[in-house]
Amino acid sequence: MATATAQRPAPVHLTDRAATEVRKIVANKQIPETLGLRVGVKGGGCSGMSYVLGFDKKREHDLEFEVADGVSAFMDKRHGLYLMGTTVDYHDGLDARGFVFENPNATDTCGCGSSFNA
Repeated sequence: MATATAQRPAPVHLTDRAATEVRKIVANKQIPETLGLRVGVKGGGCSGMSYVLGFDKKREHDLEFEVADGVSAFMDKRHGLYLMGTTVDYHDGLDARGFVFENPNATDTCGCGSSFNA
């Protein structure tokens, strides 16, 4: 597992709650060690871009970094423009459940928080 160096901080961070939930998913779904957590963006959604969060293999243009203790992530380096400084949290309450992106680059977000405009 590669980690971010002192010269290049991790572009995306997970809160302790999000990291715990990712570890639970890895254990419960038996995600192979060859896969990492993919963090990214794609076109679409009510505000222009949607977040991507899932497990995937490392690709040619990916940065690999540690988002939390023991959690490795991949991100297409071209997505750094949109995601640099983003924190991913996990909510597990009556009013909301799931991963939530806190993105300082978002100029507009939709009501559900799953898409944004930068």
